[in-house]
Amino acid sequence: MPVVFRVDGFKFFFYSNEGDPREPPHIHVTKGGGKAKFWLRPVALASNSGFDARTLRELEAIIEANAPRIERIWNEHFS
Repeated sequence: MPVVFRVDGFKFFFYSNEGDPREPPHIHVTKGGGKAKFWLRPVALASNSGFDARTLRELEAIIEANAPRIERIWNEHFS
């Protein structure tokens, strides 16, 4: 489970063994009891459990700003 980065207590990561065939690039986010999954192209919420709308908007902005980095790490890991 590679952790891509952490921001303000949020952990941004992906699972190494998720999906067969593998899903398109995406990132998981956790903090406390909350968890969410975002697609990267385009950045969009895929699932959410425990985060409010304001937090999801903040997470989306963080992911947008880091999308090239996330995709680079995704591609390096799964190559």
